[in-house]
Amino acid sequence: RAFAVVLVLDLSKPNELWTTMEKLLQVARNHVNKILTKLEKTNPEVAAEIKQRMRSNLQRDHPDYDLVDPFPIPLVIIGSKYDIFHEFDSEMRKIISKTLRFVSHYYGASLVFTSKSEALLLKARTLINHLAFGYDKSKSVSVDHSKPLFIPAGLDSLSQIGPPPASDSDIGKMRANTPLELWKKVFEKMFPPESFCDLQDTKDPAQDLQYAEYEVDVMRAQKNQELEQYKRNASKTWKEMDFDSD
Repeated sequence: RAFAVVLVLDLSKPNELWTTMEKLLQVARNHVNKILTKLEKTNPEVAAEIKQRMRSNLQRDHPDYDLVDPFPIPLVIIGSKYDIFHEFDSEMRKIISKTLRFVSHYYGASLVFTSKSEALLLKARTLINHLAFGYDKSKSVSVDHSKPLFIPAGLDSLSQIGPPPASDSDIGKMRANTPLELWKKVFEKMFPPESFCDLQDTKDPAQDLQYAEYEVDVMRAQKNQELEQYKRNASKTWKEMDFDSD
């Protein structure tokens, strides 16, 4: 029952980061969901236990309990090549770190940055040993973007992460259906993927009247309202936050 997914991302290639992460997580999630669907038919108690275990990573009284979408099974996101990443401009490191913190927290994942350093590799082993062998969960946390991140699942929060790193006007202009999609658009504006030029002029089919459906449109309108509320809250938080200037 000790299932887990370990996703390794190359921090030295920020322009490939989101695309790689998104594709691998989608494939992994689809595969895991198929397994859980079969398990619900053959052994529903185990399937229920696995789902409940993921929700238990975040205490019910956590302010973000209803705002996140935990991965079906434990997930560890490892940012590799920290030694190269550390040489990046401070603002670049801050943007990448904040984004990976948001994604990890949203999916209920643990996040750790590693390199060939034995000390950093040891931290990654600590997370994996906890998942594989049930060792005590580390309560150590490092969220300083000028240092290697180490954040076990459930020990971060949206208020500590802050809003997407963009101006209020830019955030207001971005079309997104969820907070995750909003972060993606902000990140890819700063670190455009190779295919970005081919996609930037693509129209949103959801805005095309020929595809209109009443029930879908009502649901979409509700989601749009929720997203606008998130943007407004993010804007307020952004103005209240005091960022370090390296």
